[in-house]
Amino acid sequence: MGKKLKAIKEKLNSEKHYSLIEALQFLSSNKTAKFDETLEAVFNLGVNPVHSDQVVRGVALMPNGTGKKIRVAAIVKDENVQKAKDAGADLAGSDDLVEEIKSGKIEFDVCITTPDMMPKISMVAKILGPKGLMPNPKLGTVAVDFVDAIKKSKSGQVEFRAEKAGIVHTGIGKLSFTPEKLQENFKSLYDALLKAKPSGAKGSYIKSVFLSSTMGPSLRLDVSNLSQ
Repeated sequence: MGKKLKAIKEKLNSEKHYSLIEALQFLSSNKTAKFDETLEAVFNLGVNPVHSDQVVRGVALMPNGTGKKIRVAAIVKDENVQKAKDAGADLAGSDDLVEEIKSGKIEFDVCITTPDMMPKISMVAKILGPKGLMPNPKLGTVAVDFVDAIKKSKSGQVEFRAEKAGIVHTGIGKLSFTPEKLQENFKSLYDALLKAKPSGAKGSYIKSVFLSSTMGPSLRLDVSNLSQ
């Protein structure tokens, strides 16, 4: 552990559950890296995703963006290719784009398509699936209104999914953002998680929440005050 990080950790109260704004202000004023660190949120949920009625998955729109440039590919019918490009898609095509994916050329972070193109997409499902790039209606990446889907992805939309232990871990912005903007992004993710609560979840749903930066310490939040 570096001297700087050690000194920062000594300022923390390991027994304290911090309010959201306290944690954000602390991390923003105690940066440890020379680069612009990502603020990461970790939710420990009272679910077991092994059971189909306890799966937690969805998307949250970050009102202030994520600070990361998202490359969006749109696989649409030929007559919609220009519309997709005008909406902000970095790559747009039809059969030609599917063929590029088949050849292993994947230069995008999000893949958006329309329902009528799913038969084409199924041809590359084994390639996109393992990379987490397979379009999914529940995530808004299979949509009739592909223009809106592209704009949302470009503006800063994050996907979340509970892992086997019921953990959701995702970045919600950069430490260069003001604490107020990071707070707005966090609230968006928090609300999306509440809406995604599965029918099979019993007892306490959000058990604990932690905030940390890429190279900084982890702060436990006061869960009882997150909805305020």
